[in-house]
Amino acid sequence: MASPCELLIDTLDPLVASHITEQAAAEAFRIEKKFSRYRNDNIVYAINQAQGQSVAIDVETFQLLTFANTCFKISDGMFDITSGVLRHAWKFDGSDNVPDEETIHKLLRFIGWHRVEFNQQQILMPAGFEIDLGGIGKEYAVDCVAKLCTEIAPKISILVNFGGDIQVTQAKKEGQYWHVGIEMPVQNSPQAKDNRTIYKTVLVRIARGGLATSGDANRYLLKNDVRYSHVLNPQLGKPIIDGPRSVTVASDHCVQAGLMATLALLQGRQAEQFLMQQELTYWCYW
Repeated sequence: MASPCELLIDTLDPLVASHITEQAAAEAFRIEKKFSRYRNDNIVYAINQAQGQSVAIDVETFQLLTFANTCFKISDGMFDITSGVLRHAWKFDGSDNVPDEETIHKLLRFIGWHRVEFNQQQILMPAGFEIDLGGIGKEYAVDCVAKLCTEIAPKISILVNFGGDIQVTQAKKEGQYWHVGIEMPVQNSPQAKDNRTIYKTVLVRIARGGLATSGDANRYLLKNDVRYSHVLNPQLGKPIIDGPRSVTVASDHCVQAGLMATLALLQGRQAEQFLMQQELTYWCYW
């Protein structure tokens, strides 16, 4: 998952906690092995190497692609899992290495989910196209692990946390909450003399449901005092530069919260207006 992953389990029984953790870890590793674009032995690799040929897919892959298709439609094409090819131009390492227009333009012809055909049996993409499920994969894994935990221990409250993407299975005993800290970037901090981001923590109480954050705190470029976020506009091949530094959204499920947080960032200056229109619980920091 390219991040620290943990479970917080509301039990005093070490054997129960150990069993839940083992099963949860196995599910997380299964999903990562199956859908990570960093491997050369899974369905994503087969799809990305097909070069215009159809690739057989299973039910789970079809469901995830269907969700990606929904994300594409409701975002008017701004959430596009074929835009991962832009990583060949953009390296968000905190440097000032902004790619030139020609490099970006060459990659744009390999972006466009509307040109992809798929059904329950197969997927067909134009040659040179790739998919990258990173925008929904970790949140999907959180929800899958939380669902498994509920099946294993239906009476125990469990908090699943994969790199800050969170799902709580149910309320703790006696109406108690889990307490989660959200790191908020502090603008114009006098301590931030070398472009390091300074944070303060906002404490959130959560009884059940999902919580997800999207932002540019750790992945960005900085050139001529312009900060380039890792959240890219797939239609332009360039980052959103006028959006919030960080957006955290609460929803019933982590994958929904993650989608809404990303869609808000893609709105740029209208991010908070978008979140208000969706009637979401959110924390937005500029």
